[in-house]
This record gives sequence, structure tokens and C-alpha cells, in this order.
Amino acid sequence: MHIPDGYLSPQTCAVLGAAMLPVWGTAARKVKATLKARQVPLLALGAAFSFTIMMYNIPIPDGTTAHATGGALLAILLGPWAASIGLSIALAIQALFFGDGGILAFGANAFNMAFIQPFASYYVYRLLAGRSPVAPGRRFLAAAVAGFAGINLAALAAAVEFGLQPTLFHTASGTPLYSPYPLALAVPAMTLAHLLVAGPVEGIVTGLVVRYLGRVQPHLLQQEAGGGGVTPGGGASSGLKKLALGLAILVVLSPLGLLAAGTAWGEWSPEELQQMLGFVPPGMVALASRWSHALFPDYAVPGLEGSWVAAALGYILSALVGLGLIAGIFLIIHKLAAGKPKDGAGYHAR
Repeated sequence: MHIPDGYLSPQTCAVLGAAMLPVWGTAARKVKATLKARQVPLLALGAAFSFTIMMYNIPIPDGTTAHATGGALLAILLGPWAASIGLSIALAIQALFFGDGGILAFGANAFNMAFIQPFASYYVYRLLAGRSPVAPGRRFLAAAVAGFAGINLAALAAAVEFGLQPTLFHTASGTPLYSPYPLALAVPAMTLAHLLVAGPVEGIVTGLVVRYLGRVQPHLLQQEAGGGGVTPGGGASSGLKKLALGLAILVVLSPLGLLAAGTAWGEWSPEELQQMLGFVPPGMVALASRWSHALFPDYAVPGLEGSWVAAALGYILSALVGLGLIAGIFLIIHKLAAGKPKDGAGYHAR
């Protein structure tokens, strides 16, 4: 679902980037006003979890791949505004350092995965969970449905963005300038992959984590009436250590994402499109070459190529680099939050 540069016109990227500006501005104000310094580590862990889980590619029967995002889980635990900040940071690091998603297309990717997904997931969860106690059954179902719904709505948005390009931007002869796939092809391809594979995975992962937290760290799910924030309990430090351990296990196992053959739908390189279609849209050629930038393209470390073991080691090192960057950003946020004279009330939308 990470749209590379060249698939969307500069005009489309500008519109979606502009649409995200008020979202980021509002999110920054809400998080700044309500952020508690002791809650920053949970937000950092959430962003790191999202970054890591997106490295787990899942094979799709048509030969492509997809992945979960963790966006629903962040929204349930932290609220949609804080989740938007965490996901945007993860997406920015992926684009800048790993070439996973384009720099020009960053606003579009953030619109889909850091706006549509967390907000849709959060409100679906709140609707289904209601005022139910923190118990396995209903909360698990609410979280699973929220994860499934959020990622599918984000995928649908990406499909529409792809599908509008051939209609809006083409040469005089009708050749697409950017994405060559019309709505009739893009929407079924993207939605089926997420309805049948990525959506259920996102839902199950979200539901299982919420169920686990409901048993061992229920304070993380005790939201105030009207969408209040996380209320840390006495075992918050122990809970964060357990979550950090789980994240470390995910990092070590991340090379499993290399086992899925194929490229995610809509993320093919110009060379792959040339082989598949026999041509490359001219606008895509210009934008893709202009923004060829990644230090660790596709989470590969230069010099660690050849064998699967070397590639797996590079994958783990890339994950560690990404998590280190996230940790550094949130360390700065933590210091700023710790300097506030008074704690706020939580993360969630009011």
C-alpha cells in the first residue's frame, strides 16, 4: 500500500499532501496539549511496532504481496490523533531511508495509512466495544473488525487514487502519464488482496494484541468516557518492558517477510512495468528517477547481498536502524513533554 513516486501525478500528491496539513496540525496541537511524558514510550513503541509489522510481507495468490500496518492497534491504544502522528513518523522514515513509499507521494501514503485507517479503525472499535468492560470476548471482536475495516478503507482509497490517474493524466494519444491502471482494474486488485488476506491478518493481529493486553495490562484499554486517553497503572513500566520484548522478537523474525515472493500491487519498479506492460508511463520515468534516494532500498544493506542469510541479516539491521531513528525522534518528544509544567488527560479525540 506504499505508493511509490511516479504512480501519482504531482497534482494528486499536492492535493493529498495539502489535505494532510490540517490533520498533522490538529494532531500536533492535541498531542502537545494532552501528552504525558510517561506515555511517550508507549507511543514510540506503537510507531516502532507499525514500522516493523509493515516489513512482514504476506503472499497474495495472484503473485503479489501485501502487509499489515498496525494502524488500528495504535488508534485503539492511543487514540486516532496520536496514532496519526506515530504512523506518519514511521511512514516518513520508510520513505526517506528505505524507499518504501515515495517522498513526493508521502502525503498520499499518510492520507491513506495515517488518516483514513486510524480514524476509521478507532470509531469502528468504539462503536462495537461500547462501554463493555475490558474482557476478552467483545473487545477482541471489536478490535478485529476495526483492524479489518480500517486497512480495507485505506486500500480502497489507494486504489481510487491509482485508478483516477489514467483518466485525469494522459498524453494526447491516451497513453497514461502515471499509474496505467484504471479504476476497473485498480479497485478489484487492491480490495481483493486486502479483503481476503491483508485485512484478516490486520484484524487478527489487532484482536489478539488487544485480548492479550486486556488480560495482562487492562489499564491500557481503560479509556475514559467520550474517548479519553490511556490511564497508566502501577504496572505500566512492567507492561512496557513486555511490549518491548515482543517488539524485539518481531525484529529478529522480520526476515520472514523476505519469504513472500513478488512485489506488492502498485509498487512495481519501472523495470518491472516494462516487462509486464511493454512500456513505462513517461511521467513515471521522470518522477521515479528524480527521487531515487534510499540509503537502504527495500530494507537491504549494501554489501549484504547474495545469500538469503546475508539478506536476512540486512533486513534485521534495517529494522534496527528504523527503530533507532524512531527512538531518537520520540526521545526528543519525551524531553519536550517532560518539560511541561502539567500533565494532560490523554491522547484521544474529544
